[in-house]
Amino acid sequence: MMEYLQPILIVFVTFILTEFSAWFNHKYIMHGFMWYFHKDHHVKDHDHVWERNDIFFLFYAIPSWLLIMFGMMNGFAWYTWVGFGIALYGIAYFLVHDVIIHQRIKWFTRSKNIYIIALRRAHKAHHKHLGKEHGESFGMLLVHPKYFAEARKIRNAMLNE
Repeated sequence: MMEYLQPILIVFVTFILTEFSAWFNHKYIMHGFMWYFHKDHHVKDHDHVWERNDIFFLFYAIPSWLLIMFGMMNGFAWYTWVGFGIALYGIAYFLVHDVIIHQRIKWFTRSKNIYIIALRRAHKAHHKHLGKEHGESFGMLLVHPKYFAEARKIRNAMLNE
């Protein structure tokens, strides 16, 4: 039983730690010295689907791939599961950020789910700042409680339509 529990625990802990890594990278790297690549995500000066900002997926995809590949080559070493945790976060990022929040794919467009509404409100607050300074809400999955209060009001209005 323990042989199955350890990989699951490593994937779970890695997933959680990757949220904090994403927050740090977003605040200090994307809104810092790599703003050139992130800027087009805030200031829409293009009419194509891809943005320079999309390059940041490599920050996670390459280490994830290498950890999985080398871990599997070494008999599913512990770092294999770290790679899978990062990959799982990448899938969650795509679904939450690109599908639910920015709606690059039109799913959940009129969701009445409090968490989804709070996510969208927090991200909207982040995007109200067009420059790299004075930002807020740099995380993806963890949402400040004040956005849940806004989400409840929005949901109640939606239910009363």
